[in-house]
Amino acid sequence: MRCRLHRPTSSEHQICHPQPRQAFQFRVSIIQHHHVASLRCRIASSCHHTLIMDSLRSALQPVTQNLPAPIRDLGISILGDECYKTLLLDINLESTDCIKLAISKGLGIGIIAASSIVKVPQILKLINSKSASGISFLSYLLETSAYLISLAYNVRQGFPFSTYGETGLILVQNVVIAVLVLNYSGKATAAAVFVAGLAASAVTLFSNNILDMKTLSYLQAGAGVLGVASKLPQILAVWQEGGTGQLSAFAVSFPKTCQSYGTDGLQVFNYLAGSLSRIFTTLQEVDDKLILYGFIAGFALNAILAIQMVYYWNAPTEKAKGKQKEKIPITAAASSGTATATPKGKNPTTRRRG
Repeated sequence: MRCRLHRPTSSEHQICHPQPRQAFQFRVSIIQHHHVASLRCRIASSCHHTLIMDSLRSALQPVTQNLPAPIRDLGISILGDECYKTLLLDINLESTDCIKLAISKGLGIGIIAASSIVKVPQILKLINSKSASGISFLSYLLETSAYLISLAYNVRQGFPFSTYGETGLILVQNVVIAVLVLNYSGKATAAAVFVAGLAASAVTLFSNNILDMKTLSYLQAGAGVLGVASKLPQILAVWQEGGTGQLSAFAVSFPKTCQSYGTDGLQVFNYLAGSLSRIFTTLQEVDDKLILYGFIAGFALNAILAIQMVYYWNAPTEKAKGKQKEKIPITAAASSGTATATPKGKNPTTRRRG
């Protein structure tokens, strides 16, 4: 930039002042240059994105547009006509609503698949140990009742199966666990009464002629409270026992690490992740505050149980500590008795008999 030198008579130094017009033109040229560069960058990025999407479409559309009829019908039933066309036929990944729906459906299906075996380790642990230590029947009674009401509410409301499918599967597993707990506690008659009462309740809840939808809505609100209350006895039982007893980590959440926690540790944080995912799927697919608040409360209490599982890991229960204290004196007495005992019988003698 050229400068005009000005030498005032009263000063001996030189001051460089750019001409106003030249300075303005210079600033304008700089702004234009940045604008053009930014525009070129955006155009290049857009062209690059377009090329990637075109390549993706050319590779996938021959497959997605020629899927077998059963798979196509299944995809439409899961995503709906509009999102199926947008995501699979047009391969358009710019539709955020359809992408959120697809993620929600994927999470829902994954939760349902995992729920089919979520409490199998707990069942196996009960069968192998033949002990109900650390398991609260009241907790399972409340949780099973809440699941039964919630299942009936979702079915009669016509909500998508992907948003509640695990409820039925977990319900069946809860019944098995509750029956085992009663049997191993010496209450086989109570187990039969429990199953009969559950069957009668299911008939009542699913029947439109017996129970109207308004009353079922009130019960669903109560089921949310039951779902919260069902975790409290279990939390209290773990705290009183000073350990997790026969409580399986898989019934609480999903794994943290396989190597640090062994077989049960393979399953440390499952319920926790499931309840968090259910909050997302409910927000996306079900406009029902009763169900949403229930999942939020369940997530909070599952987090407490997961923390207990980690804190009390491998810690012996109070009963186990008592047994260990009883064994110590007995063992000590036995060892001292062995050390001081003298053999019976006559000692050999060197005296001659006359």
